[in-house]
Amino acid sequence: MDGRMDGARRFDVVVVGGGPVGLAFAASLSGLGLAIAVVERQAEAALENAAFDGREIALTYHSQDILKRLGAWAHIPAESISPLREARVLNGGSAYALRFDTRGRPEAELGRLVSNHAIRRALYRVARACPDVTLLAGQGVAAMGTDVDGARLRLEDGTALRAGLLAGADSRFSGVRKALGIGAEMRDFGKRMMVARVRHAAPHHAVATEWFDYGQTLAMLPLNGDCSSVVLTLPAEEMARLEAMPEAAFGPEIARRYRQRLGAMELVSTRHVYPLVAVYAERFATTRAVLLGDAAVGMHPVTAHGFNFGLRGQDTLAGEIRAARAAGRDFAAPDVLRRYAHAHRRATRPLYGHQRHGEALQRGDPARPAAARRRAAPWQPPSPGAAAGGLAADGEPGGGPGRLRAPARRSRA
Repeated sequence: MDGRMDGARRFDVVVVGGGPVGLAFAASLSGLGLAIAVVERQAEAALENAAFDGREIALTYHSQDILKRLGAWAHIPAESISPLREARVLNGGSAYALRFDTRGRPEAELGRLVSNHAIRRALYRVARACPDVTLLAGQGVAAMGTDVDGARLRLEDGTALRAGLLAGADSRFSGVRKALGIGAEMRDFGKRMMVARVRHAAPHHAVATEWFDYGQTLAMLPLNGDCSSVVLTLPAEEMARLEAMPEAAFGPEIARRYRQRLGAMELVSTRHVYPLVAVYAERFATTRAVLLGDAAVGMHPVTAHGFNFGLRGQDTLAGEIRAARAAGRDFAAPDVLRRYAHAHRRATRPLYGHQRHGEALQRGDPARPAAARRRAAPWQPPSPGAAAGGLAADGEPGGGPGRLRAPARRSRA
């Protein structure tokens, strides 16, 4: 890139990626005397009125606190927030379940399930109201780079940007990560995940269930009323058949697959399919640049931990920047970014590593010994059990979204 960049627009921080983590980070920096820009390829209307995408996010108490501090929680409609009181993990044909609940704890709920599109809309409203945040929507990045003097970007329309810090929050297939020359461990689980809402005849009692059956993994996440979010994992060929299935046939098919545990079912939303790919960046920080959200750590998409990790990470980095500003220091100095990177790695790496257990369970191989499946199941990150256990995490350093404080017990399903 041209190092001079004559006529460049200057900011203190440029965030590439206007998803929830990028917007949360911009809002977290507001009020520190910094000029912040968020560059997002989608049109602004797509951010303001984020479309339903099928995903329900199991938020930790720590994540809820962050959203409340930012002012985003107040913008989330009550109908988009569902209580989660218990989680059960089922294994094959076993009559027993691993249960997580709030026994022995003061909280009445393990946590909350919140619609992803509602979170995105809320964070857009917060960031858009910040006078020191400039949203550059409908713009892709054509080139970027950093050196000790700062970051340089050129947008696809030719606009040049300069900044003291570049933050990449642009998905697990991050262009920022690639441009910075940062490698990543990528794990393709070889399956597809479908999410949709169904209405069912029997009540769910605010209990989430994930069933590691042979040939499929099926989760039911309780929503308000007699509705649930179905999260179904299958091989690509079999998933294509469900995508093409008529809407009227889909509910009965899910009820059949779920063995009528919730009675008759009816599809009440659009269906959405996602690849199952996990990503872990080799570095979270480099000269005048950081990675946030899925660009840093992209968890198995079935987990609740991906968004919680992303929200936690940006909060950690914002805290380091706030401390540096208060001390009159360079907010993007190497030691500032290094402390964020070390803290985020400590919080995320152990649980990311446990996904290898989930890889075997996702295969659903009938020949896999049942005892081995039982050993792996309690550690399976992409389960409501693990996710809900994480909801009870205290959010303190070392606690992390993966440390379980909710009691687990084994009983008949």
